[in-house]
Amino acid sequence: MPKKNEGTAPLHGAYKPQIIAQLDQKNGGVNTVVMSNYKCEKNEVPTTQSANGSTVPLVDYRKADPEAGEDYDPFQHRKLEHPTTDLDTFIHLLKGSLGSGILAMPIAFSHAGLFLGLFCTFAIGVICTYCVHILVRSAHELCKRTRVPSLGFAEVAETAFLSGPPAIQQWAKFAKAMINMFLVIDLIGCCCVYVVFVASSIKAVVDGHVAEAYRFDVRIYMVMLLPVLILMNLIRNLKYLSPLSMIANILVATGMGVTFYYIFSDLPNVGERPAVQPITELPAFFATAIFALEGIGVVMPLENNMKTPTHFIGCPGVLNTGMFFVVLLYASTGFFGYLRFGPDTQASITLNLPDEPLAQSVKLMIAVAVFFTYSLQFYVPMEIIWKAVKNNVGSKKTLAEYGIRIAFVILTVILAILIPNLGAFISLVGAVCLSMLGLIFPSIIDLVTFYDDPGLGRFNWRLWKNLFLICFGLVGFLTGTYFSINEIIYG
Repeated sequence: MPKKNEGTAPLHGAYKPQIIAQLDQKNGGVNTVVMSNYKCEKNEVPTTQSANGSTVPLVDYRKADPEAGEDYDPFQHRKLEHPTTDLDTFIHLLKGSLGSGILAMPIAFSHAGLFLGLFCTFAIGVICTYCVHILVRSAHELCKRTRVPSLGFAEVAETAFLSGPPAIQQWAKFAKAMINMFLVIDLIGCCCVYVVFVASSIKAVVDGHVAEAYRFDVRIYMVMLLPVLILMNLIRNLKYLSPLSMIANILVATGMGVTFYYIFSDLPNVGERPAVQPITELPAFFATAIFALEGIGVVMPLENNMKTPTHFIGCPGVLNTGMFFVVLLYASTGFFGYLRFGPDTQASITLNLPDEPLAQSVKLMIAVAVFFTYSLQFYVPMEIIWKAVKNNVGSKKTLAEYGIRIAFVILTVILAILIPNLGAFISLVGAVCLSMLGLIFPSIIDLVTFYDDPGLGRFNWRLWKNLFLICFGLVGFLTGTYFSINEIIYG
């Protein structure tokens, strides 16, 4: 009979034996052990904080018996110090989804054509939104089964595998590790994109005001950014980064407003641009569009902090409403940006703005905003990395963390120097990471979570639906990666 202590959570149910998931702090995973049932007080499930703000408790992965009065509502057990309203969550969803990727939508349309690009943007938007739906729905179901208030993205995958068919339970740690790995690669990749973008924007402004002899290669500007990036990313407390986020939001909003002014100032006839591009160009469109549209990394933290989480995926719901405006804005930027600049469209639409004081100020505003966003983007992968290594660095943990931060900042700048092609870099990150995180992993989680209960459905529709999404993601992953690497190598 196990004793109840601070490291053991109470269990509910009358199952013998029970499968228990236990957080292994040293190895950064969840160990499964078999324990006998014991009686405890109700609704006292302590949790352990993880790097991305989610929780992994000691839980019973067998489903509660409704006939025994054991229905569990995870939303009633979320103890949030500052829960967000539906409006707050809507605004955070817009901020999390409307990143620098919107500036790349015109170049994405150049690979698809005006009207095919418009259709594909809405189609990808619908598919991405649906994948978020099934991820959140799976999280809700798993929270009920495991009697925990909330789970993060990686923990949802781990819990789904642990509660799935016996043959896949041994892969639970691997599933969690894969999601954390792709999250780190995705966010580090985004930081590399930001370095290329900021350096390219500064070069575009400086080149317009200096003689030819003083126009340096864009890589020089990347090296010049390095000391400031290192100093800025030594800030370990997210609270001190919040002012940078506020400044970045103001600069982006102002810059986008002026950018739209230039886009709509002299629009040509729609017939002057191709409606459809060759199908061989579509992989580049897919990779860039999914980089821009996919905000899967912010979904679970937002839903977990809501005052009324049932409103997140309801109808119309916060997610549907937010993604509608996001997709509409991205589609409009891509359509009219490509219509305005045509074959001269660059990887960031701001680089197409004329050499006028107002336009040059926009380039600098967006560059400063993206520069500040680097620190916010860098925070999450550092938390995941630090959690994985902190128990192996000895007693000087603070010094070790600073060293790791500096090393990874230098790594992002080195990668940016090696791949200064902004458009190809964006496509590569979108194809490799966001195809997996936004399409493939949510589909696998949905299939595993509901494999036994309620099952695959009539004609195995759940299986075929998820196989379609997985294949769609794999096609985008393979073709987008091939195109991006080919573009990086051969230009």
